[in-house]
Amino acid sequence: MTTQKLVSEIKRKGSFLCIGLDTDISKIPSHLLQAQDPVFEFNKAIIDATHHLCVAYKPNIAFYEANGSKGWDSLQKTVRYLREQYPEIFTIADAKRGDIGNTSKMYAKAFFQDLGFDSVTVAPYMGKDSIEPFLTFNDKHTILLALTSNEGAFDFQTRLVDGKEVYKTVIEVSKGWQNSQNLMYVVGATKAEYLMEIRKIIPNNFLLVPGVGAQGGSLEEVCKYGLTEDCGLLINSSRGIIYASSDTDFARAASIKAQELQTKMAILLHDN
Repeated sequence: MTTQKLVSEIKRKGSFLCIGLDTDISKIPSHLLQAQDPVFEFNKAIIDATHHLCVAYKPNIAFYEANGSKGWDSLQKTVRYLREQYPEIFTIADAKRGDIGNTSKMYAKAFFQDLGFDSVTVAPYMGKDSIEPFLTFNDKHTILLALTSNEGAFDFQTRLVDGKEVYKTVIEVSKGWQNSQNLMYVVGATKAEYLMEIRKIIPNNFLLVPGVGAQGGSLEEVCKYGLTEDCGLLINSSRGIIYASSDTDFARAASIKAQELQTKMAILLHDN
């Protein structure tokens, strides 16, 4: 999916919501455990109930890898279902990969070619040659961890090196990489006050923003500093939507929670 197609979907739906499919088999409704693939059945129900309210889904790869080959099968079926039934949806592999060049080439192949994701999250610590293998896929997006929402982000990301925060150096250096126009960046909603500085460096790139909802981030604050003319934001909500209910009405409850966010987003887009 091109950036322009993503922007068109945001405008059409009045939404820049990304729903995280952090599907934990220990948390899904018990009646689904009788299914042949409970994780996929849960994902499918969530997708069918919310696809008209969001523009992206983000499976957290760790939740699938933890279930071994069965988990990988669930992931494959989920992505295939999205591609076949809702091709307008932007898909994000939340994998946080980043290794030496040859290894990164295999990771890029796995997520972009074999699984067919539109994008993947990557860690920048190992530098240019660990990220450019992802960027060689011209029709795909690479989402770089820039300033994350966890408490440990302050251990390194905001440290001053030669008078500049490390996260700013990461963003500035990444702009010089091959096909950097295909870069998006992760910026946590709990770091909304930093968005003004980030937009000075990357005024137009899309930002994937986790942390709204369960982690306490403010949608309004993020939009105040992060919205661009083409929106430029994907706001992720995971637990607050997919686990809105643990009963048989879980999909309907998820739809209600997604609708609440989408309604706010439509207003913010209209006022932008």
